[in-house]
Amino acid sequence: MDWLFNIRYPEGVYCPKCDKVTKHHRIKARSSYSCDICGSQVYPTAGTIFHKSSTPLKVWFQVMYRMASTRCGISAKQIQRETGVTYKTAWRMFKQIRSLLDENCGTVKGEVEADETYIGGKHSGTRGRGAEGKTPVIGIAQRHGKIIASVSPDVSSKAITPFIAQNVALESTIYTDEFRSYNNVSKLGYKHRVVNHGREQWVDGLAHTNTIEGFWSLMKRGIDGVYHAVSPKYLQSYVNEYSFRYNHRNDETPMFQSFLEKLV
Repeated sequence: MDWLFNIRYPEGVYCPKCDKVTKHHRIKARSSYSCDICGSQVYPTAGTIFHKSSTPLKVWFQVMYRMASTRCGISAKQIQRETGVTYKTAWRMFKQIRSLLDENCGTVKGEVEADETYIGGKHSGTRGRGAEGKTPVIGIAQRHGKIIASVSPDVSSKAITPFIAQNVALESTIYTDEFRSYNNVSKLGYKHRVVNHGREQWVDGLAHTNTIEGFWSLMKRGIDGVYHAVSPKYLQSYVNEYSFRYNHRNDETPMFQSFLEKLV
């Protein structure tokens, strides 16, 4: 609680009643701090994922630490065993923490790879594009940079083209495979280079999609190995989690601290 108070009010608390920054002291019986002059209170948890939660903050921080300390994630069932909270509580905590990891990366530029994948359980029938019962995810990867990925209703040109236009700066070079939904990329003003996977062409000079495909592989292994199955309704939050991990993989700041910084 003291850490949260200090990080939210690094320059002290402005008291509206006193009309100035005043010293506040902790009220032990409540999750609040009281002005030493007029007694008005502030609640450091207000407006955060901890708001109105009956779960102790130490448990919240423990769960965030465990999430940040694993490469592929940790299941709610494991947190239930480690902390003693109910599965419902553990799942809700995960949901709230993942809501912090939806970051705005802005537009990427330079050499950018674009691709799509499908997430879901095993189904009989068509594999790959058009796989029945699976959820499509489209993404772009800036080489030596950021990943931006989003759950999509489909992988048509009407879905992919606006996604690229919104997230990739003009005059960038975009590398894709031969999927026809990428045919309009050059018309938007991008340089477009293609590798033909259908002809088993994986690399053609600088043209390849190995970066984004590597991210898909990492995310799928994590979802399959840790969570086993993810509802399409909540899939975007899991995509955000793996994107956040990937985008901050080389930071000097520890991942746990990066999670904490998203609180404020």
